[in-house]
Amino acid sequence: MVDLLIVGAGPAGCIIAERAANEGRSVLLIDRRPHLAGNCHDSHHASGVLIHRYGPHYFRTNSESLVRYLSAFTEWIPAAYEVRASVGGDLYHFPINLTTLERFFGRELDAESAEHLLASERIPCESPANSEEYVLSRVGPRLFDAFYRGYTRKQWGRDASQLAPSVCGRIPVRLNRDCRYVDAAFQQMPAEGFTELFRRMTANRRIQIELGADYRDLRDVDRRATVWTGPIDEYFGHRFGPLPYRSLAFDFQAHDREYVQPCVQVNYPDESVPFTRAVEIKHVTGQRHEKTVVSVEYPRSSGEPYYPVPDPSSAALYAKYKALADATPSTFFVGRLAEYRYYNTDEVMLRALAAWEGEIRPSLY
Repeated sequence: MVDLLIVGAGPAGCIIAERAANEGRSVLLIDRRPHLAGNCHDSHHASGVLIHRYGPHYFRTNSESLVRYLSAFTEWIPAAYEVRASVGGDLYHFPINLTTLERFFGRELDAESAEHLLASERIPCESPANSEEYVLSRVGPRLFDAFYRGYTRKQWGRDASQLAPSVCGRIPVRLNRDCRYVDAAFQQMPAEGFTELFRRMTANRRIQIELGADYRDLRDVDRRATVWTGPIDEYFGHRFGPLPYRSLAFDFQAHDREYVQPCVQVNYPDESVPFTRAVEIKHVTGQRHEKTVVSVEYPRSSGEPYYPVPDPSSAALYAKYKALADATPSTFFVGRLAEYRYYNTDEVMLRALAAWEGEIRPSLY
């Protein structure tokens, strides 16, 4: 008998396990993968370089309370998340900033003249219904075609016109020379990596961990409540059909050089290039090593689910599964896959803390 069976040992599962154990609750935490940390898992490549196995996870947040909570399990190093986009053989700052605009349009600009320039480029739309309308209303067709259109098609397998405005709306446009990927108040990385952070978080005698374990083999475990962090449609046996997800294939390329890219990530919007981005995570892990590894990402329509697809038909299908989830007693669905929502790393962590306090914890008393 355990108080909680938690399915999925990623950020959401580990945080809920820690919170429950901290209050004296017994937890069985399982994952079908052979490691902790979910898609945040990092480990050493054969070359000795620390890599992110499932794509880069850039920790950033505006929540001081989240940083304070996580600091019990890790020290931090500052991180400079800088991204470039390869357009026409040149590397441009991305997200678009003043320097990007100057190079792209071939003229000197300040904030005021850049705003006038963008105003002349934009296609006005008061209430964008999709990502294409959203971007066109901010930067116009030339920048959309150069930086967004092809990347979006490759990443999502569909046009920006078929995706919710929030997909491209996550990316800022700046009229200054700030070249950071994000604007968050806290931008830092766990000093010894994400996997070590979650190992420390779950190092509690009240937490039993079973890795390489399938929920179907443990569903009869006697418990008071279940936390499910996997795909919601999988939990219900794909009753209404499978929800669409985008997956990735990774090509880890080792180099006998300290660095090969000028920054942690280079995007490739050109549709003639089969991959979307190349990530050299060593730029932000703080690791000193004579070699480096670049991870090249190829989007896929099948495979390990990474990204829920935010379009109207997906939302309608998810609503059916959400209704089933709401009617399932003593079972809580938390996280990107379980809630079919494109959470950033900090957002899923905050969601897990809120779910514990507002939903899961009260059910155990």
